[in-house]
Amino acid sequence: MRSEHCVTRNHIQVFHNRVLPSGPQRIRFRTLVYGSMLPLIVWAGIAGFLGYFFDPIAPMVLCGLFVTWIALGFTLRRRRKHSVRCSLYGAFGAVLAGSLDGF
Repeated sequence: MRSEHCVTRNHIQVFHNRVLPSGPQRIRFRTLVYGSMLPLIVWAGIAGFLGYFFDPIAPMVLCGLFVTWIALGFTLRRRRKHSVRCSLYGAFGAVLAGSLDGF
């Protein structure tokens, strides 16, 4: 598999198996987001609930945690010599996949 095809595929297969191409092809960011709709909807609902019933600072803290974990995942993947595209997609996908493990 070429380096530009190196992205996290497992979390997309968990939620939307038909989203992925059949073989190792370049995955666009739109496909990554479409495959991650369930975690995005769940966390948007939680952020909306926190913002409505509690202080508006609560969703900002939640978003800050996500940004921190994505930045950490990106950095760790870049240190393992992944491409920028692979690191960004992998970090984004891994955070969304890992965030629903508790549910």
